[in-house]
Amino acid sequence: MIAAIRLRSAEALTLHLTLTLEGTQHVIALRRSPRAKRMTLRLRNASRDFVLTVPQTVTSAMARDFLERQRGWMIERLRRLPARVMLTPDAIIPLRGVAHRVVHRPEGLRDVTIEAARHGEGPTMNLCVSGPLAQVPRALLAYFKREAQRDLAAAVRFHAGKIGKTVKRVTIRDTTSRWGSCSSTGNLNFSWRLVLAPAYVLDYLAAHEVAHLLHMDHSPRFWKLANQLSGDVARAEAWLKAQGARLHQIG
Repeated sequence: MIAAIRLRSAEALTLHLTLTLEGTQHVIALRRSPRAKRMTLRLRNASRDFVLTVPQTVTSAMARDFLERQRGWMIERLRRLPARVMLTPDAIIPLRGVAHRVVHRPEGLRDVTIEAARHGEGPTMNLCVSGPLAQVPRALLAYFKREAQRDLAAAVRFHAGKIGKTVKRVTIRDTTSRWGSCSSTGNLNFSWRLVLAPAYVLDYLAAHEVAHLLHMDHSPRFWKLANQLSGDVARAEAWLKAQGARLHQIG
């Protein structure tokens, strides 16, 4: 059963519905848009929630009826999402596109090191985390962010140098709607999860945002420059389309 709509605030444009699917309650954001011609429903892979966009003339009853008719589609889309991978011992996590197994080493101070796996099946590389067991997720996350900062800062400097630009700041975040962004002041922001992807994907995203330093759009001029900076535009875009959702399920 769908619960009643509730407002976030008196002037809120986004309402929320709740819908139970296979025993789990899901919150659906309901957005009214003056540009919408029909009702559209989409699943945000990273946050694993739905957004229903409707024309302004659609009533709440019509929105509820639409969602009821989409139950089968919603359940199928949720089932197709990659399983979550927690930052815990024995988890298999990619680093620069190579699968690593998380190994906990309780002795020593909190630290993360990489070593070759000595035996057994599965990944040939280990991510060894020392320190208390409870600190393993935090230690891994900090490690991934440091590695992402290092890799992306180097890639940004390289590509910015090609066009005679200096980037003021490279910031690492945990974004869900985009892999990177470029501010009007020349600061670049990236998702730490890019360090999990193959190196050519991270390098392409760095080139993509550097290209925005000259073209703050996705015009033909922008794509021409992006292709000049990176020779992997098509390959990286294809990888992100096929595998990007999996990165958002890690951690």
